[in-house]
Amino acid sequence: MTAMDESTATKPTTETESVESLTGRPEIESTLGTVWTHKQAIAEKRAPLRIYLGAAPGVGKTYAMLSEGQRRHERGSEVVIGVVETYDRPKTKALVEGLEVVPPKTIEYRGVVLEEMDTEAVIRRHPATALVDELAHTNVPGVRRAKRWEDVLDILADGIEVISTLNIQHIESLNDVVAKATGILQRETVPDWILELADQVELVDMSPHALRRRMMHGNVYPDARKAELALRRFFTEENLTALRELALMRMANQVDEDLLLRWTKETIPDTRERVLVGVSRPELAEDLVRRGARVAQRAHGDLLVVHVAGTEERDEPTWIAPIRDLTAQLDGEFEVIRSESAVEGVIGYAVRQHVTQIVVGEPLKPRWQEILRGSFVNRLIRKASEIDIHVIAQRKQ
Repeated sequence: MTAMDESTATKPTTETESVESLTGRPEIESTLGTVWTHKQAIAEKRAPLRIYLGAAPGVGKTYAMLSEGQRRHERGSEVVIGVVETYDRPKTKALVEGLEVVPPKTIEYRGVVLEEMDTEAVIRRHPATALVDELAHTNVPGVRRAKRWEDVLDILADGIEVISTLNIQHIESLNDVVAKATGILQRETVPDWILELADQVELVDMSPHALRRRMMHGNVYPDARKAELALRRFFTEENLTALRELALMRMANQVDEDLLLRWTKETIPDTRERVLVGVSRPELAEDLVRRGARVAQRAHGDLLVVHVAGTEERDEPTWIAPIRDLTAQLDGEFEVIRSESAVEGVIGYAVRQHVTQIVVGEPLKPRWQEILRGSFVNRLIRKASEIDIHVIAQRKQ
């Protein structure tokens, strides 16, 4: 085939042709709707979820999943295979040996007998870890759930750890991007929050050139005709390059989010703003809290509100309660701290909470008192050398 012939053969015959049809597997039309929600999945998850993510079939996700299963099995952990798709790849099939396989369900669908994971049997077996291949798979009508990712949530809710696999083109939010880049619409997708639910997502990477060579050598689809068709349709250099870039970008975003979350909780959050509002008198308190909330929202940061009470004070002033309620409505945290010095109290709290900005009101003392005794704002600025200070003027009545 000439270079020109190959390039003209890379486009599918129809915009809705799926990858599943290219690999010879019948497309399943489920009669059920999905029932699991993100909120429910978070509330009922009782075990870890690990996902091997790849740009395309054949990069080694199933091999990586089975290798991890074998490592755990050798260490004495109870591991079973809920479902695995080897596609007759010899090296992948070899990794199944020695691992317990839960017998699948057999269901007739449009005159063909197909196998599906027996989720109920996996749950009854209750191993430490279940290996569940192809997370985006659509189940044949006749099983409990419409999608395999829902089966996985059922297993996780029963306290069984799951290790699974997923290709980047099956992520729901990327469906239109993948279709535009490759010319092929993905019929099987998983919601994006499944990746967010995972405790670990590991990228299984391979260059487009290396993957195409694997395909040519029969290491992905041993059936030569199937391999040739896949190479001319989905597994083109252009398609694989685009999918690999999507996978790498998705993983980079995932890492950024994870780092931000961890830094915010465990260390000094260099990249996340934390805005502290100091309130000391009722006439300016509401304005200060609202101003601080806007600063925090623009910075996608956190809002903290603090009132420093004297060490001898026992009862909170009556104006504190509505300010506490207002802070809660603005998704902030309110706290009353006790200190002999208002400046030391605010600075100490700011350091402990990794505050990056402080919002306070202008002083009420006459200018001569500030000169003689010094102002709260000036002392705060000198103490908080690495924290930005916003001084809000009192509105004229």
